[in-house]
Amino acid sequence: MTYKNKFIHMKKIYIILLGCSMIAFGGCKKFIDVNDNPNEPIAVKESLILSPAETVIGSLLYSGNVSNIVLQYMQVMALNQAPPNAGTYLMYNQDVNDDWNNFYVRALNNLVTLTKQAEANGNSNYAGISKILTAYTLGLTTDLWGDIPYSQAFSGIANLKPVYDPQKNIYEQMQTLLDAGIADLAKNAGTVPGSDDFFYGGDNGKWTRLAYTLKARYYMHLTKAPGFTAAAQAQLALTALEKGMTGQDDNFRLQYNGGAGLENPWQQNFLSASTIILSSTVVDAFKTRNDPRLTKMVAPAVETGLYTGRLIGEEGIGSLESYSRPSSFYTGAAANNYLLTYPEALFLKAEATLIVSGVAAATPIYRTAVVSHMTQLGVTSADYEPYLASRTLTSSNALQLIIEEKGVANFLSMESFVDFRRTGFPVLTRVKNSLSAIPRRVLYPQVEMSSNVQPQQSAKLTDRVWWDAAN
Repeated sequence: MTYKNKFIHMKKIYIILLGCSMIAFGGCKKFIDVNDNPNEPIAVKESLILSPAETVIGSLLYSGNVSNIVLQYMQVMALNQAPPNAGTYLMYNQDVNDDWNNFYVRALNNLVTLTKQAEANGNSNYAGISKILTAYTLGLTTDLWGDIPYSQAFSGIANLKPVYDPQKNIYEQMQTLLDAGIADLAKNAGTVPGSDDFFYGGDNGKWTRLAYTLKARYYMHLTKAPGFTAAAQAQLALTALEKGMTGQDDNFRLQYNGGAGLENPWQQNFLSASTIILSSTVVDAFKTRNDPRLTKMVAPAVETGLYTGRLIGEEGIGSLESYSRPSSFYTGAAANNYLLTYPEALFLKAEATLIVSGVAAATPIYRTAVVSHMTQLGVTSADYEPYLASRTLTSSNALQLIIEEKGVANFLSMESFVDFRRTGFPVLTRVKNSLSAIPRRVLYPQVEMSSNVQPQQSAKLTDRVWWDAAN
């Protein structure tokens, strides 16, 4: 059984994705009967495309197979299996076949359809949301694979072998999409999304603030990219953040009902059948820092009541219930998936301010960012004040502490893999029995290599994507 086949997905998602795939492959087809029939619609409403696309993005992209793999590279998660496995950097191209399908067929293809249809119908609110979601999805995709198909990718049978766009071009397109999405939302024309918008319920203000925060995120991704400077990118980020998220109510999150078949996918991923637990690296780091979030973010092992992670690469198989899993805040059946949060926006601002104005200016923003995450988890000032006193920024540790604390706040997010590659923090070493150096990307899928041969597909796990310039 391959690593990815161990995941247990939400039954509800499969029902939704069936309709989503029908949209992707069918392209809103007419029925065979050429006569107009009001009981047989010839196009799918924007609302029926948006909901499934958001579900795919919030579930299968954020917490699907490839995110579980990346979180093992980041030594957050571990497998209670003997090596070699994904945690020791074993990967086959076919391991990410389904992920590629989720990113392209179930997400991007449907978003492209949604954008075209919304624009044709004069529904600028849907068009704006779709463009923002497209930029977000492209960001996830390119940060995993580097060069990816986009400009020629959605022509159907007219072009079955689209070339891969350079990652630099993808980043330019992401910013263009975000600007276009902001402009569309400002028009506020046509139908307004409601309950079909699972993220923000059609709140254009929140979508706009998300778009500006995403712009800041992507500017900061390029602080070490060839031809870019950290100072210029940081200033662009600070300018964008002036119109970005303003509080926890702006969090980009997907909420789950928690009923049978409607559980948060992390709850499903960490079920005993998956053999996934937390690694000793992440659990021990909480203890070393004397972090008051330990009990809020990590569940004690069922057998011992202790906070214990598994050493990645360890030979043999331990007792599964002797290891910790994430707390119910992240893995409860009705827990939220947090795709981008206000604390992350504050950490982006803290890092950008550090680059532009120095440690003294960054310190109060860094402090506010940590406190924002602490209070989100229910940690009181009596507990976080001593912790903050032990985590004071200096000229020698400022970037490290900002990125480390950002990683804690972005628990279970692939964004930490981006930060690790561009900053070197958190400091990680190769795991026991590793097959290579720590990966800096994932492999291209076998399904793509078989149907659309491109030169970039020879990339190895240790090869760097374009923006990941060697330090």
